[in-house]
Amino acid sequence: MASITPVILSGGSGTRLWPLSREAHPKQFLPVIGEHSLLQATALRLQGLDAVAPIVVAGEAHRFLVAEQLHAIGLPPSALLLEPVGRNTAPAIAVAAFQALAADPDAVLLVMPSDHAITDVPAFQAAVRQALPAARDGGLVTFGIVPEAPETGFGYIKAAPGEGVRAIERFVEKPDAATAAGYVASGDYFWNSGMFLFRARAYLDELAQVHPLMVELAETAVARARRDADFIRLDPDAFSAMASDSIDYAVMEKTAEGRILPVAVGWSDVGSWQALWQVAEQDGAGNAHHGDVLAIDCQNSLAMGEKRLLALLGLDNVVVVDTDDAVLVAHKDRVQDVKSIVAKLKAENRPQATWHRKVFRPWGNYDSVDAGARFQVKRIVVKPGAALSLQMHHHRAEHWIVVSGTARVTCDERVILLSENQSTYIPLGSKHRLENPGTIPLELIEVQSGSYLGEDDIVRFEDVYGRTPEPGAT
Repeated sequence: MASITPVILSGGSGTRLWPLSREAHPKQFLPVIGEHSLLQATALRLQGLDAVAPIVVAGEAHRFLVAEQLHAIGLPPSALLLEPVGRNTAPAIAVAAFQALAADPDAVLLVMPSDHAITDVPAFQAAVRQALPAARDGGLVTFGIVPEAPETGFGYIKAAPGEGVRAIERFVEKPDAATAAGYVASGDYFWNSGMFLFRARAYLDELAQVHPLMVELAETAVARARRDADFIRLDPDAFSAMASDSIDYAVMEKTAEGRILPVAVGWSDVGSWQALWQVAEQDGAGNAHHGDVLAIDCQNSLAMGEKRLLALLGLDNVVVVDTDDAVLVAHKDRVQDVKSIVAKLKAENRPQATWHRKVFRPWGNYDSVDAGARFQVKRIVVKPGAALSLQMHHHRAEHWIVVSGTARVTCDERVILLSENQSTYIPLGSKHRLENPGTIPLELIEVQSGSYLGEDDIVRFEDVYGRTPEPGAT
């Protein structure tokens, strides 16, 4: 009997967890609950199931983050499908289905968002096993979450009477408070988790009843995909031509094969600071703190800091989030509106909407620690064996000082090795490259000086990662 093929959907920008989550580094890559990121936790909860390595669907901009995080926990994906543009969940699952069918014509897909949390992993695995017979018989099973409160931020699913896996009667949009209270009181309605279990072929057959062109284009996007190192680049013309639609609208609300299994697995969509506070460990006054936090006479508050001391005094029902380049202070009743802050930042073309001060690249990371008129200082960390692109800048020169590790530096025709406390100068216009030939991380300080210091001032000649110049790239 065929094993389960997990499908992890790793799209989304996580704007409601700003400033911790940014467009270039959204919430699924953050360890907001426990030591692992939400993506890593999603992959780890598959251990113990009869499942093959997962298929991951992600955007081009996040490809290195996905690959690195899953390799770090020893669970690399069987395929990492790169979407050239976002097209919602129905097309994403369709291309994953065709990818799975190429390896197993009887593949059963376990579809999971990468940015949700589940605290009761044994209960989750038991639910998957319970739903498996219905999925193998052709049912399109979704996991409905037993509601803990009349939440207005979730969609609801009404289940037919019965126990275990049962028919779906209807999907309903996010209700108002009174309607949500009625749903919860009835015992017939469950939160829509966005998790599914079904045969790949059954999903595609049902999708073809409503969107035959989407199925045709998904098959073409996979058939014409280009493999690039760890990645499978879906054909951009075919994928971009697909309509943007969710699996709920495209399939689940229309199929006669829809089934639901109500579950209580400690699920959260971690969709806001309020949701994170609810699943975080709290003290006796209802406070949840992460980092160096000193709180006096506070209650029901969430405080998260990265480096500095956060001192809170006399606060109730407040969220405080401190990062290197932004601080959020908000009442918990308003945290759903954090996305309006991100929209304003984008409208003003401010980098805090997209980038952290610390930027992760496939070779390591850099942190812009200081900047002023005609200068910028970065702390650069290069992973063992990694190399930056061979590149040149039109408007800036650079000084590199090695703090630890060993650097191999190419500057025009010259190649030198630098060790701790040694430095070198890269003149404006010189073709140069930085590499770490050692077995420990290379850490150095870079001082840039010049008339323009933007990250788009880069001409790339050679790059092992197949990148072209892009803002924030090095």
